[in-house]
Amino acid sequence: MKKITIFAEDQLKELKRGTSDIVPEHELLEKLKKSYDTDTPLKVKFGADPSRPDIHLGHSVVIQKLKLLQDFGHDIYFLIGDFTARIGDPTGKSKTRPILTDAEVIENAKTYSEQIGKILDITKTKIVFNNEWLSKLSPIDMISLMAKVTVSSMLERDDFSKRYKNQDAIYMHEFVYPVMQGYDSVAIESDLELGGTDQTFNLMVGRHLQKAHNQSPQCILTMPILEGTDGVNKMSKSLDNYISLEDSSADMFGKMMSISDELMLRYYELLSRRSSSEVEGIISGIKDGSRHPMISKKELAVDIVNYYHPEGTGEAERKKFEERFSKNKIPDDIQVSEVEAGELDLLNFMTSLEWIKSNGEGRRLFKQNAIKIDFKPFKEITLTIESGKEYILKAGKLRLVKIVGK
Repeated sequence: MKKITIFAEDQLKELKRGTSDIVPEHELLEKLKKSYDTDTPLKVKFGADPSRPDIHLGHSVVIQKLKLLQDFGHDIYFLIGDFTARIGDPTGKSKTRPILTDAEVIENAKTYSEQIGKILDITKTKIVFNNEWLSKLSPIDMISLMAKVTVSSMLERDDFSKRYKNQDAIYMHEFVYPVMQGYDSVAIESDLELGGTDQTFNLMVGRHLQKAHNQSPQCILTMPILEGTDGVNKMSKSLDNYISLEDSSADMFGKMMSISDELMLRYYELLSRRSSSEVEGIISGIKDGSRHPMISKKELAVDIVNYYHPEGTGEAERKKFEERFSKNKIPDDIQVSEVEAGELDLLNFMTSLEWIKSNGEGRRLFKQNAIKIDFKPFKEITLTIESGKEYILKAGKLRLVKIVGK
């Protein structure tokens, strides 16, 4: 039975959706054509740094492209950099990263198979560790490898260039990292490597080293860095603007519903597993007004939850969400807060609940008519609390609390 059943041009069309760059595109098309004609899967490489074992939707942007290639019939090499993690990837860093211990690397690497299994078919994924070949390189081998890359090319890299101009320290082992990562491509003999735009330099080193080793150079496909739920910064745990693959279905749905309509379009393009033509139709419909943004956002949230939780969970979360937030129904598990009778400063109260980080943020909610008392817009900063009376305070779409006067 033929393994590669999708025409090369159709594969390329799907791969290009949301892609930042393909280097070079014509070479990838030729590789895909040859793969289809000979029914020989491409070797597709993706390297993961086990210093950051938790995967969120930002990471999934690239991994879903791997899933697409896997569905086309190609071989996915999910490479865990257990050797290079002991060096530390300097990409995007303004100072030298601490070197991980062997125990830290091993512990972090353990979690990967379980997490990527939420996206990839693990039974068809080749999980490899670069310690297998990098640990076998002799000092002479290392020198020979380093001789194929110039210092000037390393200093062209943005983070190194900035540190060099600022006279910040750059250590020799940091130059070694992209060379080691590039050699991984030689060891695997990869046809295509995927990564984020921040990895472009490292991926190009792999292409360069393959040429130096008389191999057919890999093509490179880079994906943009996904903004977090704030719509501004890169999705990151440290910024608390992330949606984790380990989030509960309720949290995942709620976080998806909290994003702006503008960000929703980008999430459709980068996170949806629907076909390119279907996604294009949805985005066009939202832009021309023929599709309602709120309905479209709920549909995307349902899809995302169903990707990472049992099928049907997304629909159940949508129903609960609509009952809770769209129909003014008070949930049984609503947070209850008892306060003294009298004048309640709502800005201070919302700050104590950690709903807002500043009074300015709270005032913006008032201006946007996002603050409601008993589901009716409320304009005043203070609320008069009567003893024994209950009030429902709602902020935005997701935050709800019952205030009880005492």
